[in-house]
Amino acid sequence: LCQSQAEIPLIPAVQISRASSLFSHGSPLNLPASIFAGASALGFLAYIVGIHSATYGRADGVVKQVGFLWAPNWTFLFMVLLPLFFAFVIELLVFWKHDARFRLAAQGDRLESDDAWTRNVQAYSYTYWAVFLICVLFAGLFQWIGVCLIPLINGGGNYAVDWGKLAIVHPEVISVPMTIVFTGLAYLYMCLCFYLFFAGLILLHTIVHDLWRIEEASTMRPVEHRRQGGEIGLRVMRGIFRCTVLGVLVAICMKVQSSYLSSNGGDIVTWIAHDMSSALYERHDGGNSFSYRMPTHYSSLLVAISTCVVFLYGSIRLGVGKRFRVPLWRMSAVVGLLFASYLLIDAFEGFSILLGVGVLLATYGLFDPEFGRWRASELGSNQSVELPPKDRTCSGLRLRADE
Repeated sequence: LCQSQAEIPLIPAVQISRASSLFSHGSPLNLPASIFAGASALGFLAYIVGIHSATYGRADGVVKQVGFLWAPNWTFLFMVLLPLFFAFVIELLVFWKHDARFRLAAQGDRLESDDAWTRNVQAYSYTYWAVFLICVLFAGLFQWIGVCLIPLINGGGNYAVDWGKLAIVHPEVISVPMTIVFTGLAYLYMCLCFYLFFAGLILLHTIVHDLWRIEEASTMRPVEHRRQGGEIGLRVMRGIFRCTVLGVLVAICMKVQSSYLSSNGGDIVTWIAHDMSSALYERHDGGNSFSYRMPTHYSSLLVAISTCVVFLYGSIRLGVGKRFRVPLWRMSAVVGLLFASYLLIDAFEGFSILLGVGVLLATYGLFDPEFGRWRASELGSNQSVELPPKDRTCSGLRLRADE
């Protein structure tokens, strides 16, 4: 009886260990390359079946481009944003698990540190299972049945025509059975990718919580140890900021594509350019002509909120030191601007200007999360070169005292 009771919690723990091992075991390129390869395979299949670039004439006379390769939520999202997201998560996870945690934890060997980290990961087992069920059943299976399968079989549904429902209006381009098979593969790939995406967010939360607990237990340690913890915390927040930016960009790709399908634009690039010019030159196109059900609006909102919650949690738990304040405020401002630009997509004419500013700042933040760190390092290196030999030691001591 005791043995059976001890083995009960290990059943989900084994599954969670396998999920987390995708991020920490093997080459750091394994998971990003797998996501990129899956998206590339779908692109090749779309080209083979003939839906890579396809148009259809709407009832109001607008000819819209609905090809698979023209949908950023199926191409740019899975070929660029998600691989980068997984690469940053893996980099931060490896740094924390194999380097930072061992340096900050109490005296002990590396095996004890790894065991403690494994127990922390296994404590989130039910969270992983809940996310897995939501992604596979609701975002994958049920959404595919409601959005693709039923409209393809019955020929109805108040959904915008895209590459997944092109067989309804142009059966000569692709048949209904072929579309069912292709959409089934695409939605299976999509739901598994998003499960890994949310698993990455859970791992980021685990890192923040683990670091916060270690820092709370080390309040009586030397100043040098606390300074080292501050440097590690800042690096952790830089990694979380990068992942947050990429997560909100994922949500933006999803909502932009969904909004385009109900707009009057002929293709997504022309639609965004026309919106920008309409704000600059005060042109009006009369808004959207059709009102469709858009479940992607809801799923993209879940992605954006979940990503920002992890960043907010990290800011609250780790952003208490003096060295954090300026970089953290800059990161928070960029995340807030990017999230606001996501919410205002297609809300007014000229939304693309705000969206463009937010995306440009966020893209720069991927290279320089502290927004000025490179310039500060260059100034510091120039000052160190100009200092005379006698003043270098004193200046270095003053800098250490300030830190």
